[in-house]
Amino acid sequence: MATLAAQKIKVADEVWIAAALLQKEHLTRVDFTPEEIVERAAREEMVEDRRPGVYVHVIQHCVANRPPNPGRYRMLYETRPGYRRLYRMGDPYDPAREGSKIVPSADEIPPQYGKLLKWYAEWNQRTDARKQSTDPLMALYGKGKKLWADEPADKYVARLREGWV
Repeated sequence: MATLAAQKIKVADEVWIAAALLQKEHLTRVDFTPEEIVERAAREEMVEDRRPGVYVHVIQHCVANRPPNPGRYRMLYETRPGYRRLYRMGDPYDPAREGSKIVPSADEIPPQYGKLLKWYAEWNQRTDARKQSTDPLMALYGKGKKLWADEPADKYVARLREGWV
């Protein structure tokens, strides 16, 4: 049964908790549908009644790489159309969301979810966002670093300029 403190939980924090629980429970999955996140939030019963705002937060207000309208949280990341995962440091985001909330404050969520904040910090740190990205340009990050590994940059440039007049 929901407590009075749980009733005061912000919708965005409820969304983050649900997404974090899914991510933690299914470590092999990259992303989840908005419906899965909404359903996970409902199963937790953080509030007495389902709030319609949860769905809107999952599809728009909490999604870092979507234009803010009006919510500007960076709690989720759209990996592909119709799929979300927790936002990771290094993920690209809409510039209008700069400085916005990424994780709930420990004092604003029910105490039983406090350990999720620690789990997220470790998960975020050990997972390189660029490797998990579905953005084709971001997926190329670091791919060419071995092309010139055996030749210093100045020698490479000198070789390219040979024969220039």
